Amino acid sequence: MREDTGATSRKGLWRPELGSITVSIVTALYLLAITNQSFWSKGWLYLEGRPTTFASIAIGIACLYIALCVAVSVKYVMKPVFILLILAAAAGAWFMDQFGVVIDIEMIRNAAETNSAEAGNLITPGFVLHMLVFGILPAVLLIWVKVRHRSFFRKVRGDLAVIVPALVIALVAGLSHARVYAAAVRSHHDWFETLNPFVPLVTAVQFAVGESGNINIVAAPIGEDARVIDGPVAARKPRLMIIVAGETARADNFSLGGYERDTNPELAKKDIFYFPQTTSCGTATAVSLPCMFSVYTRAEYSHRKGLATQSLLGVLSHAGIDVEWWDNNTGDKGIARLLKVHSLINSGNPAYCSGGECQDQVLIDALDSWIGSVNRDTVLVLHQIGSHGPAYYKRYPEAFRRFAPDCRSADFSDCSREEIVNAYDNTIAYTDHILASVIDRLASQQDRLDVSMLYMSDHGESLGEFGLYLHGAPYVIAPPQQTHVPFVLWLGKDAKAAYSADCLKEETTKPQSHDNLFHSVLGMMRVETKVRDPALDLISACRLGATS
Repeated sequence: MREDTGATSRKGLWRPELGSITVSIVTALYLLAITNQSFWSKGWLYLEGRPTTFASIAIGIACLYIALCVAVSVKYVMKPVFILLILAAAAGAWFMDQFGVVIDIEMIRNAAETNSAEAGNLITPGFVLHMLVFGILPAVLLIWVKVRHRSFFRKVRGDLAVIVPALVIALVAGLSHARVYAAAVRSHHDWFETLNPFVPLVTAVQFAVGESGNINIVAAPIGEDARVIDGPVAARKPRLMIIVAGETARADNFSLGGYERDTNPELAKKDIFYFPQTTSCGTATAVSLPCMFSVYTRAEYSHRKGLATQSLLGVLSHAGIDVEWWDNNTGDKGIARLLKVHSLINSGNPAYCSGGECQDQVLIDALDSWIGSVNRDTVLVLHQIGSHGPAYYKRYPEAFRRFAPDCRSADFSDCSREEIVNAYDNTIAYTDHILASVIDRLASQQDRLDVSMLYMSDHGESLGEFGLYLHGAPYVIAPPQQTHVPFVLWLGKDAKAAYSADCLKEETTKPQSHDNLFHSVLGMMRVETKVRDPALDLISACRLGATS
């Protein structure tokens, strides 16, 4: 079972020569030891520093990696497979080690639905250097090495002589501390999800298979019985409601909710209702955004259900209400299918746009030229880029660098945590200005329109708490910073006169969530339909003279 090793020279070019088993073992140990910092650091923490238990699982997993790599060490196959594993592991290690993310199905979905500009913000010099050192260089070394393969039957015998003992050792190692491992995995679902690169690759395959089954899904209509119950606009003012779908704003950094920094100076001067105990449906846009516009609660929602069912906007259109979606982000995620969708990113406004992204003032400029034309019941959704990271500094103009020094890089390793928080807080202050600007535009139309604004962020953001940055953690283990979101309601003079202010203030003291958006918007637009749940309509309960 001895493998031939050595060196060869062909046309003067020397190449080291190693057997396939040797190359497989080296590759397996490289993947496990070099690209699994997150896995090992979590394991040491979750096993509470038990060295014997830790060593046992390290030996067991190493044997599994070796067995798997030896099993695929087939001529013409092993090098492409190993190169893929090395590059995938290097990329996964960067994001897991730098930001503390877990690469689950929803994280992959979020990445798949992003645009080139947003993805470009993640390709930092640090990432490129990391990939060169831990991905490209090992891949080149693997290509350079000449792998010696045995004849078929000798290779089968030799490979089995490694694979079988490795699997036996892995089984013994696993059984030796099985109760401890099981308890740690039950308590910490994120641990084995960071086992790089095999778990992320399996997850990617699961995502691809699932998406292939979603291609032909057609959204079934709901709320086709929807109607506006207080008569045509000829007998009253047309209603205009603007829903601002926020991006990556966490409630912890809103001074409206008690944050020590004054990040909401303009909204604080407005007559608004702020709901400080609001939770999101997910921790990433690809989940939260379609869920918050869905008839389903967070407990009921799934990606497939979202695709197969019309959103809030479809129900509003059934009631004869004009609906538009203006996007300054990565799209409507299927929420506004068959409705008016306008991408402001494509406007190319040089005052606010560069590199395929725009600051949110582009939404306000478009609003200025549009709002005077509204003469029917209308709901307009403004989808912000808001506080999307890691390039926070791109989200606000120079005038809003209120908290300094601010991180001026998308590579967090270039900045201190204080600088990262400063940049993030500047994005919140800029969102405050954008929301106040929307309110000002609506207020200017009060004589002819019945106006209102509702703002909810899609999810929050981690800024170093528990070693995490950005967002997208699995909901079951997500920290509150990623699920606690701001929720602002402003009512124009006509709308406010229709509600009890004391009742609405009472509602602000209660826990709310994305579950309330669908039903509350229908209630505010005076739309009655069987799909509206009065129990989740937190606004209509405060309507003067309301019975439900």
